[in-house]
Amino acid sequence: MFCVPSTGFGAIMNITKGGLVLFSANSNSSCMELSKRIAERLGVEMGKVQVYQEPNRETRVQIQESVRGKDVFIIQTVSKDVNTTIMELLIMVYACKTSCAKSIIGVIPYFPYSKQCKMRKRGSIVSKLLASMMCKAGLTHLITMDLHQKEIQGFFNIPVDNLRASPFLLQYIQEEIPDYRNAVIVAKSPASAKRAQSFAERLRLGIAVIHGEAQDAESDMVDGRHSPPTAKNVAAIHPSLEIPMLIPKEKPPITVVGDVGGRIAIIVDDIIDDVDSFLAAAETLKERGAYKIFVMATHGLLSSDAPRLIEESAIDEVVVTNTIPHEIQKLQCPKIKTVDISMILSEAIRRIHNGESMSYLFRNIGLDD
Repeated sequence: MFCVPSTGFGAIMNITKGGLVLFSANSNSSCMELSKRIAERLGVEMGKVQVYQEPNRETRVQIQESVRGKDVFIIQTVSKDVNTTIMELLIMVYACKTSCAKSIIGVIPYFPYSKQCKMRKRGSIVSKLLASMMCKAGLTHLITMDLHQKEIQGFFNIPVDNLRASPFLLQYIQEEIPDYRNAVIVAKSPASAKRAQSFAERLRLGIAVIHGEAQDAESDMVDGRHSPPTAKNVAAIHPSLEIPMLIPKEKPPITVVGDVGGRIAIIVDDIIDDVDSFLAAAETLKERGAYKIFVMATHGLLSSDAPRLIEESAIDEVVVTNTIPHEIQKLQCPKIKTVDISMILSEAIRRIHNGESMSYLFRNIGLDD
């Protein structure tokens, strides 16, 4: 694992006032690695709590120490059973609330259901529902990282600190990719062009954007609430109304805007889950002359057959952070590398507990980052 060496704030990480309790809400032991790293950096012990599943699959939480009048930080990393993960968090938050904790801060590096943050047809905005549930349970503050859409912060009526993993990924590029000066930052779809531009400007590199058939289907039907239902015949519409029809979208043939020939291509995104779009982008870049291909993402969900597909693909290396545990996937695919972001999470916890400003953690971050 690529670990960022101690700098600035890392040297004083263990200076915290009393009254801090750190809990891990995961019943899955594989999800507790990040919690242990944060506790080690803060110089505190993990709080005593039992989280387990009853034989009937109900979640039970038993807090085994006093939290009265204390700042409680609940670290929850998302497992493959995302719905159980959510229930574990909500029940623990409510248990701390009814035990008279002074404040309850959720540390959720990857916010689940974040892709369901827009209305599609007659669906629902699930991330808004989840935000309401967390606030209702008793959460008073949220620390997360690289939300899929920054507007999700507006779903909460509590403070939300949306930290960035990009400094750690940028450092990895500079220290671990030889000849990165010959690289070009690639957006695999126009939707991720802003992120690619941010990386390119900070590394003083060029940018390329893949446009066409291989772009994400997520950008389609952003707001497709077809209501009222389409009229079955023209006679059903009032004759005085001539509503213009919206021209249907048609994706052009796949093109790469920018030069990648003879260069290292670095594809950047926030989430890598279903890898089909990344594999298609890698094949396109190889055809255009890129001789090495890296994929950089904050959250490595790597679902289903993703490790096997990556191993068999033209991608040379996939770099993700440890916001989500993926040790099993790394055993299946040596191309997957991990960057540790426990440093910034532990510093955020320390600053919130000590009542210090959080602006230090958002230096040089613009509206488009």
